[in-house]
Amino acid sequence: CASRGSENASVFPDPVGAHLQQPANLGFRALIISPTRELASQTYRELLRLSEGVGFRVHIIDKASLAAKKYGPQSNKKYDILVSTPNRLIYLLKQDPPAVDLSSVEWLVVDESDKLFEGGKTGFREQLATVFLACSGAKVRRAFFSATCTSEVEQWCRLNLDNLVSVNIGHRNTAVETVEQELLFVGTENGKLVAVRDIVKKGFLPPMLVFVQSIERARELFHELVYEGINVDVIHAERTQQQRDNVVSSFRSGKIWVLICTALLARGIDFKGVNLVLNYDFPTSSVEYIHRIGRTGRAGHQGKAITLFTENDKPLLRSIANVIKQAGCPVPDYMIGFKKIHSKVKRRLEKKPPRRTTICTTPRFLMKKKGKEQKTGQKRAASGTQKGEAEAPQQQRELKKRKGGAGPHTEATQKMVSGVKAKKTKEKRGTRKRDGRTVVQTDH
Repeated sequence: CASRGSENASVFPDPVGAHLQQPANLGFRALIISPTRELASQTYRELLRLSEGVGFRVHIIDKASLAAKKYGPQSNKKYDILVSTPNRLIYLLKQDPPAVDLSSVEWLVVDESDKLFEGGKTGFREQLATVFLACSGAKVRRAFFSATCTSEVEQWCRLNLDNLVSVNIGHRNTAVETVEQELLFVGTENGKLVAVRDIVKKGFLPPMLVFVQSIERARELFHELVYEGINVDVIHAERTQQQRDNVVSSFRSGKIWVLICTALLARGIDFKGVNLVLNYDFPTSSVEYIHRIGRTGRAGHQGKAITLFTENDKPLLRSIANVIKQAGCPVPDYMIGFKKIHSKVKRRLEKKPPRRTTICTTPRFLMKKKGKEQKTGQKRAASGTQKGEAEAPQQQRELKKRKGGAGPHTEATQKMVSGVKAKKTKEKRGTRKRDGRTVVQTDH
């Protein structure tokens, strides 16, 4: 269990490299599993940097479909260390035959282990079981790293691992002291947006990370802040990998000052020099809070974390207040005295955050009206020619039926139509048939 801000990405490469010593054509000898693609990419870059001069060949599974065609018995031996997310690795292992061979793995490293061992949709417990079975070597060593250690992970390790050794850096499940932590009461959900605009108005030192609890709320907050005159962007799981990579790159280079994100970036991603973390939505557990604020105050640098809370967040306030107090930051006594919530309620909130009112300040009926107008305009544009051709004969028929009107061409049009009708009637009257022949009579 490594403390927040201790640069996990550089913690495990050192002992792994010391054990492997030098490159060898034996296949993958070290496998590192990360919960997100961003964290896997960061680990890959760190391994490349640390392997300079040693010659270790590091590979990351970028696209599983291409890797399935690329890998083979010979190509596997070209690399020493493999970095991947669980799902991409499982895809390769399920090929017939398996597209990747892990029988030579000597080190299996699971980064952010408490997240990966979660059950349900957000966890990878079943995938990890498949990976463990694939690492069938007799010399394999298993290492689990995380800033927070849950009882589930600890219990699993005691039951399934031999000669278990636990190493804790600092106090377990606590925030680092280099982060100045503040709880800010905003009353209601509407007060959050006012507080954010007040922070921007007073001035802040970018870069800043803003955490919300859902993808929908991330989009809503982005549309509210994009017109505030600051460089803001949003990152979440529904954006493409290319979009996410571009956002991360722009944030690292300073082109983006404020980055709105979900729990996607709360795990392990290391941004140099993040000065402020803003918890727009209250974290549902102390573990989530520790990971969020761990994006700042890294490697001994000072940082600040502001957490907004409303009346509805009071049941969760006590656990977060205890974490802040343990880190040496001031906390009002009444927060510590709140009643502790039941364990069942706590687990339910961790899996499903509380429902909150929309962030968007535009009334819903205006948004719906605008959406309908856009759809109507698109339909008209798509059927423009056909509709115009269909309406032309109808307009002509209506024009003939009209006897009066206020249009500038109404009288002239009526005279023209009347003249045509009179001519047709005259020709009709002057036409007679005699002995099967048509005779035209004219007036003298």
